[in-house]
Amino acid sequence: MKSAVEQLSTYKSVHLNPNNIRTHFVGVPMIIWSAFLMLGTLRSAWQDYQVSVAMVLTLVVLAYYTMLHVRLAIGLVLFIIPVLYTTEMVVHTEHPMLIALAVFVIGWVIQFVGHQYEKAKPAFMDDLNQLLIGPFFLMAELYFMFGWEKELAAEIKPLARDKRRALEAKLRGK
Repeated sequence: MKSAVEQLSTYKSVHLNPNNIRTHFVGVPMIIWSAFLMLGTLRSAWQDYQVSVAMVLTLVVLAYYTMLHVRLAIGLVLFIIPVLYTTEMVVHTEHPMLIALAVFVIGWVIQFVGHQYEKAKPAFMDDLNQLLIGPFFLMAELYFMFGWEKELAAEIKPLARDKRRALEAKLRGK
């Protein structure tokens, strides 16, 4: 498994433009929320409870984030629990899948607008695992804004710049 520094520096390498990062603070939560809503419609009875795929995914993803970086995972717990709660409420409305699809599409449009500022393709196009790193990256960026995890930020930034330079050199060479 790649380390948090490796994962975050790869993601950061195509998220250096502040406007792109701002769009991600809107688009990524929308995509996550809509994905949880879609997965929340897939349910099964377990003892006296209804369990959704979203609930199971929450545990798996939070375990992964915890293995990468415990302190960032704590922030992600504080983000994901309200996402899971609100999507559970919407699952029981009349058209949850329609709502999920609308929010999903809008979230992705916002993401691709952000990458127009960046002039770089989204990280997941080269590595699907980067889809899971998006929320992790945003939590790291939030921590950095608050002045937390300064060592992590100091490790990631130069690696991200080097990866970006290598990517740009590769593109110029084609």
